[in-house]
Amino acid sequence: MSTTQTSTPARRSPFGRRGTPPTGPRATFRQLLPFIFEHRPVLIWVGVLSIIGAITSLAQPLLVAQVITIVEAGQPLGWIVWGLIALVIISGVISGYQHYLLQRTGEGVVLSSRKRLVAKLLRLPIAEFDTRRTGDLVSRVGSDTTMLRAALTQGLVEAIGGTVTFVGALIAMLIIDPVLLGLTVLVIAIAITTVTLLSGRVREASHQAQEKVGDVAASVERAISAVRTIRASGATEREIRSVDAAAEGAWEMGVRVAKISALIVPVAGIAMQVSFLVVLGVGGFRVASGAITVADLVAFILFLFMMILPLGQAFGAVTSVNQALGALGRIQEILDLPDEDAHDRDLAPLAVMVGHANSAVRPDAPAIELDDVHFAYAATRQDPADPGNDSPDEHLPEPDVTARQPVLRGVSFQVPRGQRVALVGPSGAGKSTILALIERFYDPSIGEVRMGGLDLRTIDRHELRAQIGYVEQDAPVLAGSLRDNLKLGSPDATDAQCEHVLRAVNLGSVLDRDPAGLDAAVGEDGIMLSGGERQRLAIARALLAAPPILLLDESTSSLDGLNERMMREAIDAVSAGRTLIVIAHRLSTVIDSDRIVVLDGGHVIGEGTHAELVDSVPLYRDLAAHQLLV
Repeated sequence: MSTTQTSTPARRSPFGRRGTPPTGPRATFRQLLPFIFEHRPVLIWVGVLSIIGAITSLAQPLLVAQVITIVEAGQPLGWIVWGLIALVIISGVISGYQHYLLQRTGEGVVLSSRKRLVAKLLRLPIAEFDTRRTGDLVSRVGSDTTMLRAALTQGLVEAIGGTVTFVGALIAMLIIDPVLLGLTVLVIAIAITTVTLLSGRVREASHQAQEKVGDVAASVERAISAVRTIRASGATEREIRSVDAAAEGAWEMGVRVAKISALIVPVAGIAMQVSFLVVLGVGGFRVASGAITVADLVAFILFLFMMILPLGQAFGAVTSVNQALGALGRIQEILDLPDEDAHDRDLAPLAVMVGHANSAVRPDAPAIELDDVHFAYAATRQDPADPGNDSPDEHLPEPDVTARQPVLRGVSFQVPRGQRVALVGPSGAGKSTILALIERFYDPSIGEVRMGGLDLRTIDRHELRAQIGYVEQDAPVLAGSLRDNLKLGSPDATDAQCEHVLRAVNLGSVLDRDPAGLDAAVGEDGIMLSGGERQRLAIARALLAAPPILLLDESTSSLDGLNERMMREAIDAVSAGRTLIVIAHRLSTVIDSDRIVVLDGGHVIGEGTHAELVDSVPLYRDLAAHQLLV
């Protein structure tokens, strides 16, 4: 039996958010290139325009020198003036069009990176979401991807034309006066050395700054998602201070980036001013000595400006690219994570369809079977549906994720096809963890979970989950409309089918009270609905899909007596011929189950009918007595 290593969620805060993941590695320039090369055709055209623009710019000082020479000779200017004007206009048009293409391509880079990141996020193993904060992940999609635009629009591609201009100006200056060029190169070499030494610090500081921005997003997301609890607890001011502290941390790192950038940005300007003063002083002396003419000196100064300009762009590009690489490190950290089914690709997908003819499925095998299943989360977390097991202190040190605390210890039981099996027991017994293992949100540390006699790890996840309807304990509702929520797992369902299932779970009043009907908005996290209505909507969503297996985790915990009875009738009607696994603290909802499995401390301590368990299992008898069922 092979053992599948499970990821280990870290503790959650009092409001359900996770601890801070470790800082990811910094990205390299090579990792940035794929994002840019996706737009290769446009960038090639931009490069061509850059070269054309560079040539038109380089021609201008030569024409200016000709104008000075002609004026000194007292000859008419003729076409030269018009040629100079034409070059200026052409250069301006090319520059504007190139700017537009770069901005559009930069937006394309942001779009493609966001698509790749979102696609990766929604395919990550569930355990990754246990260890990472939602706000930080959102920050990576929003803020970090935006930083990639700067790498493209603030000098990287323009470096092509800038290189042509720089080299062309360098050659022209060498021809005009090698002495002046030597002095200029000395100043520029000092500037380049300075920028090179500072560029690494920019990348590191930018990465840390983006981490702090992620902290701010996570803090705001946590506070907003629990705003009612915070208000009711009188903790508004404390949460404001907590978010303020995160914002100040981001500000401090942003200031650090600004300080380092402030050392780089003026370098080009200082190099230009020093070069200009040196050329003007030494060049004036050389004009006086007859080594060069006034026209040559003017042309040399113009070429100097042309050489310094792309140098300044290059310095700016160094800063922008290093900031982009700092953000890309956080993006790449997520992109490099394996998908949920990354290891499954080594297996042969069997496309198992429970209830359909398939040679791989034993017709006599139970629908679901757990065989000596062991499982462990991180030391501070047990059953994900029991938040009471989480650490109550947000500021405790992060736990050692290598330390494991078992949740399931050798659990074995069978769920025959077409039967209803209930899981009962105290909080933390591992009931919700069992459903999570059946859905393959996690894999067992030891043992097997089987469907139709097949180890779930040998079944294609998509085919597996197509056979299972799962209603979580907190019954999450997506922002949008009633229709959006119902058709999440049944995109082809008709409006008539949606309305039928809503009325079957006693949500007809919700459908009728809003003129929009199925298009009625449910609000963020279903805030427009009551707790019971959210739970019934989640159940309706599962019933609409009508899968062969239904997993119901405390599906009636928020319902009153009347709605609970109607819900049980709806589930009874739809469960004919289907397999149900139900978790319930209210034994009244499961006493008529075909079989009840009692769990305590991660062990199965009893199986049987309600009457059998009352006689044979003291824990179950106590639970029934407390609920007046004996």
